[in-house]
Amino acid sequence: MRIAIIGAGGVGGYFGARLAEAGAEVSFIARGAHLAAMRRNGLRLASPKGNLHLARVNATDDPSTIDRVDAVLLTVKMYDLEPAAASLDPLLGPDTVVITLQNGVEAVDIVSRHVGRHRVAGGVAYISAVIDEPGVIKHTAMDSLIFGELDGRRSERLSRLEQACLAAGFSARVSDAIQQDLWAKFARLSVFSGMTAVTRSTMGVLRSDPELYAMLKAACEETIRVGRAHGVALPDSVMTEIVAMVESLPFQAKASMLEDLERGKRLELPWLSGGVVRLGEAASVPTPIHRFIATVLKPHVNGRAEPTAEPAPATP
Repeated sequence: MRIAIIGAGGVGGYFGARLAEAGAEVSFIARGAHLAAMRRNGLRLASPKGNLHLARVNATDDPSTIDRVDAVLLTVKMYDLEPAAASLDPLLGPDTVVITLQNGVEAVDIVSRHVGRHRVAGGVAYISAVIDEPGVIKHTAMDSLIFGELDGRRSERLSRLEQACLAAGFSARVSDAIQQDLWAKFARLSVFSGMTAVTRSTMGVLRSDPELYAMLKAACEETIRVGRAHGVALPDSVMTEIVAMVESLPFQAKASMLEDLERGKRLELPWLSGGVVRLGEAASVPTPIHRFIATVLKPHVNGRAEPTAEPAPATP
């Protein structure tokens, strides 16, 4: 199976490496120092499931050099999604499927505008992995994918991808209700990201403080109400599952948005808490906690700019 990974960071790098090891023909679209290291030394995984070194990988920054593929795993951040989606045309054959694996619930519509809705499948990734250094992916927990056609059918193209993923040794499932799966993750992630980032605290700290824990749960309920108002049949069990996940996480666990905030990187805030607010307004559902999170973190959304001049002297 020919697979293109658009964005070879923690998510794309991990799943792409496992698929390549299992025999899939995988091409990575990357950039910068990470791309240079992959071209020079291949791609390494450090993982509790077993380390891996692919000494040679097909890595490029130009999708036009790859030709048509069977599946595209689109794993860039939301703020890079629009240009990434606009670059996909050289990869697309008659039945190529483009799977969106972004945070939030708006990626399907963005990508569909560029490649057509018939080519797009929604996707959910559950994984904790980052670029530890250029050319090296550090995987710490979870490795599962859920993907599904937008009309709920079990297509041949996704069945083939599911089999390739299972052969690569990680969990994969074709969903017949991908919108529910997308919103179920969104209810978790929008809150985990927002609450850890706005408090600069780990999940253990939030869990240990009754008032912060109550705030976290209330924010989850906001997202669930917004999803239901948009016609997504989220079951009552979603909240129970979220609480169980919170209770199971290590004390030091933190969302990737807090990691980005601490490193001065751009934030996916506009599509997480900001997305809850925007979608809530469209459905006339109040979202006061997410509005607070989006407002307080707003000054940091574009990351920490490098200084362009000497700071002005302090006024006595």
